[in-house]
Amino acid sequence: MTTITSPTEFTLARRHTTDRRNPVRWIISHTTRYWWLVLIMFIGAIGNAALAGYVPVLTGDAFNAMLKVPPEMKVLLPLALIMGGSQVLRGILQLGRNFGAELIAQRIERNVRDELYVSLLGKSMTFHNLQPVGDTMARATNDVREVNYMFSPGINLVVGSLVFLVMPLFFAPRYHWSLLLTPIVFTIAYFIALRWYMRTLNPIPEDVRDSFGQMNTHLSEALDGIETMKGAAQEEAEIKRFNVNSRRLRDNNIRQGDVEARFVPLLLYFMALAGGLLHAILLYRLGILNIGDVVAYFGILLMLEFPTWTSIWAYSLISSGLAGGRRILDLINRETNLDQNAAGYTQPMRGEIEFRNLTFAYPTGEAVLRDISFTVKPGQTVAIVGQTGTGKTSLAKLVNRTYDTTGGQILVDGVDVHDWNLASLRSQISIIEQDVFLFSRSVAENIAFGKPGATKEEIETAAKSAQADEFIRQFEKGYETVIGERGVTLSGGQRQRLAIARAFLTDPRILILDDSTSAIDSATEDMIQHAIAAAAKGRTTLIITHRLSQIRWADLIIVLRKGRIAAIGNHDDLLKTSDAYARIFRE
Repeated sequence: MTTITSPTEFTLARRHTTDRRNPVRWIISHTTRYWWLVLIMFIGAIGNAALAGYVPVLTGDAFNAMLKVPPEMKVLLPLALIMGGSQVLRGILQLGRNFGAELIAQRIERNVRDELYVSLLGKSMTFHNLQPVGDTMARATNDVREVNYMFSPGINLVVGSLVFLVMPLFFAPRYHWSLLLTPIVFTIAYFIALRWYMRTLNPIPEDVRDSFGQMNTHLSEALDGIETMKGAAQEEAEIKRFNVNSRRLRDNNIRQGDVEARFVPLLLYFMALAGGLLHAILLYRLGILNIGDVVAYFGILLMLEFPTWTSIWAYSLISSGLAGGRRILDLINRETNLDQNAAGYTQPMRGEIEFRNLTFAYPTGEAVLRDISFTVKPGQTVAIVGQTGTGKTSLAKLVNRTYDTTGGQILVDGVDVHDWNLASLRSQISIIEQDVFLFSRSVAENIAFGKPGATKEEIETAAKSAQADEFIRQFEKGYETVIGERGVTLSGGQRQRLAIARAFLTDPRILILDDSTSAIDSATEDMIQHAIAAAAKGRTTLIITHRLSQIRWADLIIVLRKGRIAAIGNHDDLLKTSDAYARIFRE
């Protein structure tokens, strides 16, 4: 078996390479794209804090001017003008800080969402079969939004608050060097308390994000299975299950709120105000400071309020953002065994398929196919039959590498499917499944899904070949009718005919029909049988079915039993020679 080295199914080119080793590196690698915005944010934060610290200094000077005998009134107007002008400039700088942070947040949210979306499209079906849709949606929406909030207001406030924390250390010495004592002690105690706070807080946001994902998974499954749930009258039971998940999310949020409520720096801040004011008053009584100096110094200490109060929730936003980033990155880094193989084989397909000692098992179970070997010649129609659970659908989906073999080989036109360019391989193979998926788009768009540039005439021709044109024209808007999600506004037979029309339009060299006429009534079946027979001419066709009317005209019939080939031949011969084949029709 060919070794696949790439961890993703689609190796799509990325305009910006991100460091995916851990959440912090990953987020930083996104941020460095916008270094100029980071610079604007820091310049704005430093200027804002410096000018905020200048206000107490000017206020102290005004107090001294008023307390002189006689008061120096002529000094007050210049001080007021300087204060007013500085605060206008401060407002501009603060706008720059907020603008830079918000623009970074919005752009990173967009880029993270794009990166995740591309990654999800590139994952194999093995990944998507095991990953709950609800949890994926929670990561793609709520967790991505948490990364946004981490920057704005999270990091924006943290950067601003840290600069505010430094300003008292810068302004205090202008009055007396000993006044550095209070801001220094507070800063040291603040970071010690903050370290304890973050160590206590960090595990909780991840639990919040996980519990939200679990709740969303249950909600998604309940809505997808709403018909089954109502049919079994299980609404009350589902409500109880949802309440369990909802309570778990509530409890985790309460845990986070409890940690935030015990934020020690608040106590430290008020102690710093009391201690700093007492220190300044003692220096005043010693004649070292005047009234204006005491007022200015106390105003400078009040700057510590901003980093103290914002830290309560700003660091929570950062912690939640990192938790969300960790969950997103976990999804992106989840490995698969498929690769696009962009440099692989891309020639037009003749349609020959060869299975050589094929073995296949899903990651969570035992092998469902063992030692499968047979060859399908170009243009042949092959029926694959067997009881439920014998691996018929799995066998068909290995041809276009929806799943990958775990042993042996599949060759198309003599080339191992691993050596084909994946896009080229899949574009020449069309699978019509029993459970047809249709998008919430127009009928025409659904038919042209595999060929977006198809003309109106091509779409209508394909629909006529699939016996779908007649019922489509009965809709009020015809081919422009928008159908419900998953085609719920259509009958089973109508959905399958649209899927057949989609396959006809792409003109595949290999056509796989996975019990695709199971929901079609007898009157419609005859018409579709003729359409399928016409479509099968000149192309290789694999039919998975229990209908004798389809099996009889197959060139070759493969009988599967317990994941192995029980018999190969045509209908008449197998009825005589194969008990397994005859048993299918007797049952």
